[in-house]
Amino acid sequence: MTAATNPRPTTVRLQRMVRAYRESAALMAGVELGLFTKIAEGHNTEASLSKAMGVTALHGERIIVACVGLGLVERDGDRLKNAPDVERFLVQGQPGYAGEWMLFTKPDWNEWGRLSEILQNQTPPRADNVKVSEFTVEDARRYHRATYSIGRGAGRLFLRQVDLSGKKHMIDIGGGSGAYCIEAAKLYPDLKASVLDLASVAEVAREFIAENGVSDRVEALACDFNKDAFPQGADVAVMASNLPMYGRDEFRAVVKKTFDALAPGGEFHLVGEALDADRSGPADAALWGLSEAIVNGTGLAHSTADVEGYFAAAGFQDIQTSPFVEGVLQRTSGRKVK
Repeated sequence: MTAATNPRPTTVRLQRMVRAYRESAALMAGVELGLFTKIAEGHNTEASLSKAMGVTALHGERIIVACVGLGLVERDGDRLKNAPDVERFLVQGQPGYAGEWMLFTKPDWNEWGRLSEILQNQTPPRADNVKVSEFTVEDARRYHRATYSIGRGAGRLFLRQVDLSGKKHMIDIGGGSGAYCIEAAKLYPDLKASVLDLASVAEVAREFIAENGVSDRVEALACDFNKDAFPQGADVAVMASNLPMYGRDEFRAVVKKTFDALAPGGEFHLVGEALDADRSGPADAALWGLSEAIVNGTGLAHSTADVEGYFAAAGFQDIQTSPFVEGVLQRTSGRKVK
């Protein structure tokens, strides 16, 4: 075999990976400084942008050059413009603004630097995820402002994939901000929906529900899905983006409880950061599972085969998995046959 067909390994991939935290920091700083918003407002030269951000010319040059190098900002002569995805999602005041979601994991920043130490911890994990189980209302408001910024789009995507025509009652288990229920109620005027989450989160969900003018058909109920009963008789249930936060036993129990709560003919859709069936990736799901080590919970990366197994054990039929967001989220669905 020649060198051309069997190239000698280099350190390039490893070096890029080990310094990836700097890319994260530059993006977060750009959001926090309002760099992308100020470009959209017309501060499109380095001098004007640095002044608008309130940083020195030297620091301005540094962060601007970094954002250009990362492809977040583009040059057009001596003018700056946002990359298309940045313009759509990182300009404050725009409908698609997701800046708060970009900062969602920043509170864990220092703990990731201690990961090897954390992984050597022998303390038994907690079944209740401390990240959310001890939320105050203000914690929930900060957390779910971020999830709502991305959840609205996810809710609309779900409704493009799943036809809820004729459905009367939807429950969203661990529904957070209520984004899925809110979007469903807007699209289906005869649908009623219940967001099930911790008491502090339900209080915040009611704020989003009222803001969207659907309080007459969408409610938020205090419900710890690991401990409390679910409303009976819904004909569709959704659970989104909770998958890596809990272990296999917890998820097996929640799926069974969902099956028992649904009306005959009801369907369950679980949207989550799942590994492929052979557990070889994708990396995003694997890293969400790894992140649960930081809170010493039972959470881990589940595979699509795991999830389908939970559905089958609960009694669901017509089980199938399809990509929800390619490489990021999968959607597993099943039906409670009459």
